[in-house]
Amino acid sequence: MKEVMAVIRINMINQTKRALIEAGISSITAREALGRGKGLVDMALLKGAEQGYEEAISQLGQSQRLIPKRIFFVVVQDKMVEKTIKTIIKVNQTGKSGDGKIFVMPVSDSISVRTGESGDKTLDD
Repeated sequence: MKEVMAVIRINMINQTKRALIEAGISSITAREALGRGKGLVDMALLKGAEQGYEEAISQLGQSQRLIPKRIFFVVVQDKMVEKTIKTIIKVNQTGKSGDGKIFVMPVSDSISVRTGESGDKTLDD
């Protein structure tokens, strides 16, 4: 089983939830987040700030604000990973900076607190 973690635009969470439900993935956890991608960072300013130049540090602080995002986590069976990723991309891809990121991580087990069952049977099919 895998955990699919997606960082998406704040206004796309409802469409993404609907699309995942239609794809057979109903169990998600979501959180509010602040962040920015590498596309929004002026690398020259960042390098100057790392070297201790006050002007670069002050400009970096003004221009590189963090943007509200949503992070959601979905734990799925291995056979559902590709479908989950494709669904997220289909809904969120605009071709513009800020569309988001998807991370896939291994999960060693899943246990239902209510039933005590473990493994794939605790997840969506």
